[in-house]
Amino acid sequence: MKKIHRKGRIEVITGPMYAGKTEELIRRIRRAQFANEKIVVFKPAVDDRYAESEVVSHDNSRTKSINIVNSIDILNHVDEYTDVVAIDELQFFDDDIVDVVEQLASQNIRVIVSGLDMNFRGDPFHPIPELLSLAEEVDKLTAVCVVCHADATRTQRIVNKRPARYDDPEILVGATESYEARCRHCHSVPGKPKNKLSK
Repeated sequence: MKKIHRKGRIEVITGPMYAGKTEELIRRIRRAQFANEKIVVFKPAVDDRYAESEVVSHDNSRTKSINIVNSIDILNHVDEYTDVVAIDELQFFDDDIVDVVEQLASQNIRVIVSGLDMNFRGDPFHPIPELLSLAEEVDKLTAVCVVCHADATRTQRIVNKRPARYDDPEILVGATESYEARCRHCHSVPGKPKNKLSK
């Protein structure tokens, strides 16, 4: 029998690397499972750091997932009985992901997404900024700055033990060998254009 009382909504979990975004996503997935809700979990196929068909956090919490190449394919795995859709590493999906998430929420599905809100340059990381404005709930998590131990809100890319340059490619899938959590003051991007108000 088709359920008719679901409430479609978008929940965004964001912040830098090592802030616990995937752990929080998995926690919400487990709560939904405990409530006997039908949940489908997705991750981008490009993210094969820890497992091919699981969402895995840095502390090794894990849950089964479906690998997706094109975001529109998510709709093929959802039916009228789906209560919750969870999507990890949203920043690695193509531009259609915002429309897909909006479509799911309009179908009375609770959509929980996690991803970086800023790239290694400290610039907004599409498509999370768009979803922040569309979401019913936003949780911005922080990590610990590896330099000064303050709250870290940014992700520092490291190449050969030095900060990556601003003109390096935006996408580079990696973990502790390539990235560190940093606060605003310890984050460094050689070659980044100066703020026009800076002196």
